[in-house]
Amino acid sequence: MAEGPDKESKTEEATEKKVRDSVEKGQLPFSKEAPVFASSLAILVFVLFFARDSAVDLGQFLSIFIERADDWSLETQSDAIALYRIVFLETAKVISTVMLLLVSAGIAASVLQNMPRFVLDRIQPKASRISLAKGWSRLFGPRGLVEFAKSLGKLLVAGTFVAFMLRAADARLLSGMVTHPFAFTVTIRDIAVDILVAVTLVMALIAVADIVWSRFNWRQDLRMTRQEVKDEQKQTEGDPIVRARQRSLARDRARQRMMAAVPRATLVIANPTHYAIAMRYQRDKDAAPVVVAKGQDLIALRIREIAREHDIPVFEEPALARSMYKQVSVDSMIPPEFYKAVAELVRRVYRLAEGEKGDMR
Repeated sequence: MAEGPDKESKTEEATEKKVRDSVEKGQLPFSKEAPVFASSLAILVFVLFFARDSAVDLGQFLSIFIERADDWSLETQSDAIALYRIVFLETAKVISTVMLLLVSAGIAASVLQNMPRFVLDRIQPKASRISLAKGWSRLFGPRGLVEFAKSLGKLLVAGTFVAFMLRAADARLLSGMVTHPFAFTVTIRDIAVDILVAVTLVMALIAVADIVWSRFNWRQDLRMTRQEVKDEQKQTEGDPIVRARQRSLARDRARQRMMAAVPRATLVIANPTHYAIAMRYQRDKDAAPVVVAKGQDLIALRIREIAREHDIPVFEEPALARSMYKQVSVDSMIPPEFYKAVAELVRRVYRLAEGEKGDMR
């Protein structure tokens, strides 16, 4: 049984969430050839700018050390340790420069590809890392064969470039052997620079190609099947059935709040059976009538029932009810085009109220 979907079924580009999760897990594209190129460049920089002075200083020290061997006392253990410390420090001056350049170049090559981040998942122990089967598949699987092919191609290309640069090296070495020792070291240095330049140029081309390939391969590995995209959308947005249920509950709560506001209405405008709009108007509070509820069919009938229960006037104005239903919103003032028609109804409500007060007197 397959462990996961094959590459042929991964036809969809990775989503933003898939890419973000990959970055958070530290699964980022990384070219192994970029640090190699950076190391070659660091060595070339050392040979061009630091090797001569370092070699001269070390040579002078060693010449004194060899020519005046009698000046160094080795009678006790302390004398031997002191001599070792001096030699070590002089040698470390040369090595430290090379190591600093190599370390700086390696760090720069890694940081420029991806900013460093602490990912706990990468350092957690996993059985797959010590599995012989997994290790075999990594070495001899498609990815391992690609790495082998890259290494072999790199070796062949670099060897060809070096051989091309060393075509005239034999003659230069032979002519340099009959010159002053200092001039001969310059000849050797020039040949070394030629070799390093060739290797660095080759590694630059390989590194660029490998960076492009690693990022392309990373994107290919992140591709998703259509089912994975659907599952992720469900996880991100929620199940459609659950969302529909939530929307239904929200509508029910909004309808309940709207019906609870009907008893505070001043009047209701209705089509006999299809539409009903309840409005509130208080002279000292409202600049214009405010719609507190509106409904169609069964909801419209319920609004009319509540209005009758609370002695709220209901005006049957079919054309006005239909027009207002399409244009007004609950908890908002009516549009200016309805001011005149609604104002006439409000005046009728106030006249009815004043008439009832007069009858009570």
